[in-house]
Amino acid sequence: EDDIADIISFYDYLEIQPICNNRFLIAEGKVKDEEALRNLNRTIVELGEKYNEPVCATCDAHFMNKEDEISRKILLTTLKFSDADKDVGLYMRTTEEMLEEFSYLGEEKAFEVVVENTNMIADMIEDVRPIPKGTFTPKLEGAEDDLQNMCWERAKKMYGDPLPPIVSERLDKELTSIIKNGFAVLYMIAQKLVWYSESQGYLVGSRGSVGSSFVANMAGISEVNSLPPHYYCPKCQYSQFFTNGEYGSGFDLPDSYCPKCGTKLIGDGHNIPFETFLGFYGDKSPDIDLNFSGEVQGRVHKYTEELFGKENVFRAGTLGTLADKTAFGYIAKYLEEKNLRMGVSEVNHMISTLVGIKRTTGQHPGGIIVVPRENSIYEFTPIQHPADDPKSDILTTHYAFSYLHDTILKLDELGHDVPTKYKMIERFSGTNVMDVPMNDAEVYKLFESTEPLGVTPEDIGVPLGTLGLPEFGTKFIIGVLQTAKPKNFADLLQISGLTHGTGCWLGNADELIKKGICTISNVIGCRDDIMNALIRYGLSNSDAFQIMESVRKGKGLKPEWEENMISHNVPDWYIESCKKIKYMFPKAYAAAYVMSAIRLAWYKVHMPIMYYCAMFTATVIDLNAEVIMGGRRSVRLVIDEIDKKGRDASQTEKSQASALMLVNECLARGIKILGVNINKSEATIFKPEDGAIRMPFATLPKLGAKVALGIVAEREKSPFFSVEDMQVRAKVSQSLVELLRKNNAFDGIAETDQLSFF
Repeated sequence: EDDIADIISFYDYLEIQPICNNRFLIAEGKVKDEEALRNLNRTIVELGEKYNEPVCATCDAHFMNKEDEISRKILLTTLKFSDADKDVGLYMRTTEEMLEEFSYLGEEKAFEVVVENTNMIADMIEDVRPIPKGTFTPKLEGAEDDLQNMCWERAKKMYGDPLPPIVSERLDKELTSIIKNGFAVLYMIAQKLVWYSESQGYLVGSRGSVGSSFVANMAGISEVNSLPPHYYCPKCQYSQFFTNGEYGSGFDLPDSYCPKCGTKLIGDGHNIPFETFLGFYGDKSPDIDLNFSGEVQGRVHKYTEELFGKENVFRAGTLGTLADKTAFGYIAKYLEEKNLRMGVSEVNHMISTLVGIKRTTGQHPGGIIVVPRENSIYEFTPIQHPADDPKSDILTTHYAFSYLHDTILKLDELGHDVPTKYKMIERFSGTNVMDVPMNDAEVYKLFESTEPLGVTPEDIGVPLGTLGLPEFGTKFIIGVLQTAKPKNFADLLQISGLTHGTGCWLGNADELIKKGICTISNVIGCRDDIMNALIRYGLSNSDAFQIMESVRKGKGLKPEWEENMISHNVPDWYIESCKKIKYMFPKAYAAAYVMSAIRLAWYKVHMPIMYYCAMFTATVIDLNAEVIMGGRRSVRLVIDEIDKKGRDASQTEKSQASALMLVNECLARGIKILGVNINKSEATIFKPEDGAIRMPFATLPKLGAKVALGIVAEREKSPFFSVEDMQVRAKVSQSLVELLRKNNAFDGIAETDQLSFF
């Protein structure tokens, strides 16, 4: 009795549930029958009366409607529960059903536990908010001053002192907005992360709309300059701006020389309004997404912990939920196993009850949550190990970050292969990728033909020279390029925007171009173009911004906006195009993509060996030395075999085909690819060697990166003098020795260390 009193005193109220909830006790032999279960509930009610604790009757519902029980059975069967097929009746009961269920307590007591006490407990609970109101940003001492000083200093270094009004006004407007809304610390955190990566030798790419901010460019966070197209002199700071739409991008300005000092001018600027990043009033919570090389991403995460303390840094959690195709698979398998038939409408209803159910938890690939030192993570979210793995040393937020977006800081420290490719090209070429000219005519010819490569379309299987260029190498994009016929950087910006949007290219811009109504230069390509174009037509800045925001989200045009556009002579085709758009890409994002493509394209044309070394290294997992050493015929045979499979080809096979198409192109250009060599090959890196490319150990099937790294680590201590020496020191199995021998990797070294005197 004392134990019971002690237990009950812990609780605010006691709970009883329908008989079906506890039938498992009968199955386990712990109680005799259903009447025994009712007696247990009667006992709990008596204890409530004795100890003056309210008793509440609850459903313990696992699904809403009685008929949805089969959906739960399907889930439990998939999870291999032994009692999955039992009817449990855990549906959400009405008040009348609950009163009927507990009628054995008597009418008055049933009403008390079902209606009175449940409402009483609900009334006792104050308003609960799982996430606090407000914004909780970590502090960095002096962030506002540091950001301002950094930006003004760099701007004056580029454009002179005093600054041209167009520069100073934009910088002042942005800094005022950023500081007033408390965002300076976010910029400075991003700046520190970029600085850290660059100190490790890896450039950083920006993504998303952060490039719309000129401050981001001046702080070194984004490589995208959002000012109107312009020239500036790197020696005397002379500048000339083009503000009437003469050029779509500063990279398209013709080569020119400074009228003051004769130095070659630099062209830059993409005319991107700041409003697309932080909103018309500059108060929208900013997302600063940064692309780090996969080789340094882990170190950047650690540096974030150093900045803010490990106890304040967490991974953003994600929820893996059931998709409709997976749900259909579960249902089909269940019906087959139970030999049941079901109509299409019934199956569709069941799919709707399963879609969105949690399967597992995970972590965002680069999302890092930072909690201020004065706060606890538990003020915002519980934390957990991803996939419920207690052995993991990673802690993620329990809530998906979308719920926390406007409350605490998330840094997007994403991994990307372009910074890695940059690093490799710089390492092998001794050049700086940032010095590549962005208006090289030969480079832009790649988007029209294969001529700059010195090959024919038949040689490489595609009509253009864009294979391997990020965002421009797929068959779909190549088809878009053939229709659009881009001539310059601004046209490529349009194509990038169109192909990343929804309702923008197919059935919209492509038709306007085919009908001769527009060229690629004047269709609506990116969301920012809407605002810029409407302002040029004479609409107010606020109207232009509102229309852009509505169109980019697929919400179309209000009648009064359409009337306003017509009154300002906006063409009918433009208005109709706006109505078809469902989602539009930010221009800054497109600019960052195209800049990467042009830089890599320059090396493809002018330093092809460096280009292919970097590209092959990034796809080393998809390349097989034995296939490549068979020459172009062998390579094309594998490509054709995968192509014949069509949609049945696996994702791995599709990746292999893409990588091999680039190998075929490389060979078609007359560049030799050398086989694996025990004393010359790297572990996983393709490297230049005497005007050719040397394959790494990891390209040999079944050898693997771990063994490859082991071989190279031993070789760096001292060269291998024989096969036997390599096998002993690098601990390589006999089967792998035979693989290396079969591929002529031992050319030039003896079989054993033994000397022969005869």
